[in-house]
Amino acid sequence: MPQATKTYNRAIAITKSDTVNFDGSTYSATPTTKAITAEAVYCGGAGVVVAVFPDGSTANFTVTAGQTLPLTTIRVNSTSTTASLMVALYEV
Repeated sequence: MPQATKTYNRAIAITKSDTVNFDGSTYSATPTTKAITAEAVYCGGAGVVVAVFPDGSTANFTVTAGQTLPLTTIRVNSTSTTASLMVALYEV
């Protein structure tokens, strides 16, 4: 599978969560924090990524170490995600 060739200028380490969306800077979101979509997810360790899309739907992706998923996501669920060293990528 070809890797994403887009250039990003912001990267935030992902902490998997079944409830807390990306806010573009940290995972200390509150109920009033609007999710800021990541434009891609880099996976340093192989496994499964359960991506949550802006409409709330989810999909499972099996990744290899060093793979970038070019997905617009608001969260990576903790349940069933086995990939590690994930980073949310942004073009701001």
